[in-house]
Amino acid sequence: MYIPKYYKVTDLEEIKEFIKDNSFATIISIRKGKPIASHVPLLLNKIKDEYYLTGHLAYGNPLWKTFEDIDEILVIFNGPHAYISSSWYEKENVPTWNYQSVHVYGKASLIEGSELEQDLTLLLEKYEKFRENPVLWDKLSPEMLQQEIKGIKGFRINIKEVQAAYKLSQNRNATDYANIISKLSKEEDPNAAAVAEAMKKNRK
Repeated sequence: MYIPKYYKVTDLEEIKEFIKDNSFATIISIRKGKPIASHVPLLLNKIKDEYYLTGHLAYGNPLWKTFEDIDEILVIFNGPHAYISSSWYEKENVPTWNYQSVHVYGKASLIEGSELEQDLTLLLEKYEKFRENPVLWDKLSPEMLQQEIKGIKGFRINIKEVQAAYKLSQNRNATDYANIISKLSKEEDPNAAAVAEAMKKNRK
């Protein structure tokens, strides 16, 4: 990913939180010489000092079949994004777009059995535990779970490289920066409001 120096993020803790908060990712691989992609929720895990991602795909999805043949796949986590009008600047300039994005490169392999069941348990807990009637692994019938698990392929991605870009008008002066936040906060688009909040946190 092309990242100008203004926008490069290297703080591992910040990147980890971003991945956890924006966990619905795009996985990109190659099949028969052609790019192939899927969109799935992923969990960030750690064993000792090694980080990895886990998730699952439908059995009929050909993406998982590429994992043995490809040394490295790309996973993209996108955050909020918003159009930035140059009318918000003190001096004449051109419009741009603000965004947050993390690219993860790694080697993917399949998981099954108890490892897959544990991953699905954690995934349900993450998204269900705060709901009124949470659908958790131990509340579902074993018969139904065993039937449903036949229809998916679990996987893990051992992380080799992480690239993070937060393009949040870091190159603008204080007046422009404050005005961009003010203008974004007034727009109806929730993405614009989220970018404004990210900008507030980002400016040291």
